[in-house]
Amino acid sequence: MLAATPLAAQDVTKYVRYAYAGAESYGILEGDQIHALRGDLFDSPTRTGRTIALADATLLIPVTPSKIIAVGFNYRSHLGDREPDPYPGLFIKYPTSLIATGESIVFPPGAGNVHYEGEMVLVIGRRARHVSREDALDHVFGVTAGNDVSERDWQAGDLQWFRAKASDTFGPLGPAIVTGLDPDDLLLQTRLNGEVRQSQRTSDLFFGSAEIISYVSQFVTLEPGDVIYTGTPGETHAMHPGDVVEIELEGVGILRNTVAGADNR
Repeated sequence: MLAATPLAAQDVTKYVRYAYAGAESYGILEGDQIHALRGDLFDSPTRTGRTIALADATLLIPVTPSKIIAVGFNYRSHLGDREPDPYPGLFIKYPTSLIATGESIVFPPGAGNVHYEGEMVLVIGRRARHVSREDALDHVFGVTAGNDVSERDWQAGDLQWFRAKASDTFGPLGPAIVTGLDPDDLLLQTRLNGEVRQSQRTSDLFFGSAEIISYVSQFVTLEPGDVIYTGTPGETHAMHPGDVVEIELEGVGILRNTVAGADNR
């Protein structure tokens, strides 16, 4: 099983989930070509020998998790005057929160102060329950980029962050899952309409990847494909209809989404 190999010992490989000719599948992205895979992504998939041009495929969210967990206030630069908590502050999103690169962020009714939050996202590759900090990274398959879209007025005023953080389209994810990278030393950048708004290395995380996974696993069983948004650095700002937000994680690529504005469905 791929994820049984310690993360640092894995080859750097870029996995994508894509749609082509009416079917959805996983593949390995090399340059501008997708090499189709067969089998379970988390249990040694094999190449089929078929290649597809990236331009001819539609990238989907790179994984379909059973659980989407997120950490708040996990960079000192994002804490402001707030004292850090003694343990990771966790909340959840839902599968309907997730959208792929190229899809649109849609504001729910009444939302008016919606911010981007560029983040590194951990993708679990092995079942994790009561794991130690020392063993935690052995349960990571790879990393991807995410945007923890947040409605700040609701976040400040509501008792829970349900609508502020977990609304539909509030969890852009992708474009790929990359193995073999050190999750605690990657450059994370957020751009709004081409202007860099966030730029920090994941080495500045207050709670590192292993500590987060170990802590979460004391309460919730993590399964292959589950994802953990690890927190956003620095300041964030409101997005407006027509804006383009890009989250770039070193070695992974660019997660790009347009803001569509209000959901009138």
